[in-house]
Amino acid sequence: MRIISGQNRGQRIQTLRGTQLRPTSDQMRETLFDVLGPSVRGSKFLDAYAGSGAVGLEALSRGANEVVFVEHHRATVELIRKNLAALKMETGFYLMNAKVLTAIERLDEEGEPFDFIFLDPPYSEANEYHHTLRQLGRSRLVGPGSLVIAEHSRHYFLEEKYNRLERSRSIRHGDTQLTFYRIGEEETGSSEGPND
Repeated sequence: MRIISGQNRGQRIQTLRGTQLRPTSDQMRETLFDVLGPSVRGSKFLDAYAGSGAVGLEALSRGANEVVFVEHHRATVELIRKNLAALKMETGFYLMNAKVLTAIERLDEEGEPFDFIFLDPPYSEANEYHHTLRQLGRSRLVGPGSLVIAEHSRHYFLEEKYNRLERSRSIRHGDTQLTFYRIGEEETGSSEGPND
């Protein structure tokens, strides 16, 4: 695996072999960041269920101001540390060794929304999608301009709405799908003036 674009373009990312780790493919990462475009630069990015850290590392390479990696398994956390060191990334990130729901609670106490939240739980732990999206749907980590993206099997159904979050689009590549959520118009409209 390699960084696709940005200051670390072409540099390799290590992954663990012989585990259930399923890194986001280069093709899917390229699709994701093509959609996000230049808005990644200067953004605040949460990489939940980070695995090898490939998505968060790509965001840093493309100029994200801050990336928070959340990963529960210690061996995988060490892998992310090694990848950060190999890419000579020394600032602009925070690595949380915690379960995602616990990490969301901790981050929620700070109340600072993220521009982008990416989640990619192991396919074998499908219920994590629903639990995490529901929690994000009522969290202060998601603001009016935030975009939440879930990578999942195309055979796994995600709901149209999770509290304030509403599905805005889906992109499919083979057996993998990206589903995008934003705060629904009814939620954001309440704070806007009549001429907005």
